[in-house]
Amino acid sequence: MKIGILNTGHPPDELRAELGEYDAFFDRLLAGQGFDVVGYNVVDMEFPDNIHDADGWLLTGSRHGAYEDHPFIKPLEEFVRAAYAADVPLVGICFGHQLIAQALGGKVEKFKGGWSVGRQTYDWNGQKVALNAWHQDQVTVRPADATVCASNDFCENAALVYGKKAFTVQAHPEYDSHFIAELARIRGPSALTADQMAYVAENLSKPIDNAILARQIGAFFKERVPA
Repeated sequence: MKIGILNTGHPPDELRAELGEYDAFFDRLLAGQGFDVVGYNVVDMEFPDNIHDADGWLLTGSRHGAYEDHPFIKPLEEFVRAAYAADVPLVGICFGHQLIAQALGGKVEKFKGGWSVGRQTYDWNGQKVALNAWHQDQVTVRPADATVCASNDFCENAALVYGKKAFTVQAHPEYDSHFIAELARIRGPSALTADQMAYVAENLSKPIDNAILARQIGAFFKERVPA
């Protein structure tokens, strides 16, 4: 099963040589589930030729805001709407979660509560799930088709399902503690408070549930793509 990863941003230059582009993060996350992962740097206007070039699509995180005026935003929204209309399954992570919501009639904003960074816990349909987060923007108005499947006190729309068409997550199941520590080192000083930096550091050794999300994402694609 071929899954196209739409890279909507790049990791910091200091980490790219070690860890690769974001499609490599998801290749590692979904390893062992029988997926053939191929990446497209849509942030650089490298788009697939057709929505059917893969069996499903995953939109990654990004430094950009979904509401900002970048050349790739509108074509990506059009791609999302076309895939959605054709029942080609979509997964969105962080920026991808926001862009899919925006493309389908929701609203994304800089959250007045500020940043959510490091290990966060969510009520996931009654289960407690811990994931790494790194975002200031949030989906503040859900599209009509979206149903909440995870939330916490800071992020109401932490994960959304759109029937059998899309599954999107605000947090980052592809980020491990090493990457969060490096992201805080590189990008934190210009964006975060001293308390936020301390919070990230204090929680690096605590367990996270990336494997749970890897299984959920894998199951979503497999259940919605004919064998």
